[in-house]
Amino acid sequence: MIAIVDYGAGNISSVAKAFAHLGAPAQITAEPQIVAAAEKIVVPGVGHFQRCESLNRHLRPAILAAIERGIPFLGICVGMQWLFEGSTESPETPGAALFPGLCERFPATVKSPHVGWNRIELTGSSRLLREVPDGAFVYYTHSYRAPLVEHTVAVTQYGGRFSAVVERGNIFGVQFHPEKSGDAGLRILENFRQL
Repeated sequence: MIAIVDYGAGNISSVAKAFAHLGAPAQITAEPQIVAAAEKIVVPGVGHFQRCESLNRHLRPAILAAIERGIPFLGICVGMQWLFEGSTESPETPGAALFPGLCERFPATVKSPHVGWNRIELTGSSRLLREVPDGAFVYYTHSYRAPLVEHTVAVTQYGGRFSAVVERGNIFGVQFHPEKSGDAGLRILENFRQL
């Protein structure tokens, strides 16, 4: 069973519908014991990074223990940003610090939020992006972006290059919304399901 973590951030039902479309059993939950018993964990999210306070208070130990045991984890949008040390959007709210660096706002030279379709450029080998073509379009809606790190496997260009996808072992993060990204997004969710 895939646990879709409900910590008060948006877009959870869309993620559940996408997995249902793929025939993947998934359960929306805010219960640490269900998260701890899951075969895979997804942390979606739309909105302010401060929402991660609820995630940190109630579910952080269960999620991090599961990741440590090798359970596949997928962070989507704010869920991906939580994998970093934090965000300048809410400096008092810590991230999981599984990747180095802070998420930062887009520069004033581009319109923010970054909303709509944009391309991903593949930059490394990736199990999550298997059979996703280089240059595929995916759907974004965000005002803050994750930095480039050693484990960035895809980037997007908007006010400079930023991490579109990060991947290290059983930890995966996507800044865009695969549940809203058509065939490419469904391929990514199916690849995660098959891990």
